[in-house]
Amino acid sequence: MNTSLSRIAVFSAFSALAFMPITSQATEQDKQALLLEWMQGHFDSEQQSISDKDFFNIHLNMVQIWPEDKSTWLYVEQAAATHLDKPYRQRVYEVTALSATEFASKVYTFENDKSFAGAYKDDAPLSELTPKDLTEKSGCTVLLTWSDKSQSFAGSTDEKSCLSKLRGASYATSEVTVTKDSIVSWDRGYDSNDKQVWGAEKAGYIFLKD
Repeated sequence: MNTSLSRIAVFSAFSALAFMPITSQATEQDKQALLLEWMQGHFDSEQQSISDKDFFNIHLNMVQIWPEDKSTWLYVEQAAATHLDKPYRQRVYEVTALSATEFASKVYTFENDKSFAGAYKDDAPLSELTPKDLTEKSGCTVLLTWSDKSQSFAGSTDEKSCLSKLRGASYATSEVTVTKDSIVSWDRGYDSNDKQVWGAEKAGYIFLKD
C-alpha cells in the first residue's frame, strides 16, 4: 500500500472512531449527572396551589452532600410555605445508576432530624453526619427511567413494598417525574384494605424550580 493510501486508511479509521456513538458507560454518566443536576435546587408548588385550592404551597429543597463519598447523596427537605423553619419531611437520597437509562433513589432517615432543619442552606450540609448514621427505608426505593420522548426521568416505588404507619396507613406509594424545570411527586398512603388514607387524591404535587 502506498503512502497516500495508508494515510487515507488511517484517516478513515480515525473518522469512524470519531463519529461512533458514545459508549454506554459515558451515556450512563451523562444521564446520571443530568438527573442530579435537575434534582438539585429550590422548588415550590405555589402556582399549583393558586390554580387548585386542594393543593398547598410546599417548598422542596435538595442539595448534594458528602461529595467525597463514593456514592452520590442528596439532602431533601420539604416544608409548608407558612412554616419554612419547621419542615415536615427530611430525608437523604442515595442515587445510583442501574444502567445507562435506569436509576435508583434509595430513601434514608436519620435521628434528630429537626435539629438539622434548614441545613440545605449550609456550605456543607449534614457534615456532622456520615452514611453510617442513616437508616434505609426498606422497600421505598424509587426507580427512575430516562425517556428520550418526554425528556424526563419517571418512575415509582414498588406497589406495596414501602411500609408506612402514618395516619393509619399500611403502605405508601410514590410516583415521581423529574424534568429540567420541575419535579412532580405523588405520595399516597393506603390502609390494609387498599383505601387511601393520606396524600393528594387527584394528582401529584407540581414543584417548579426557581
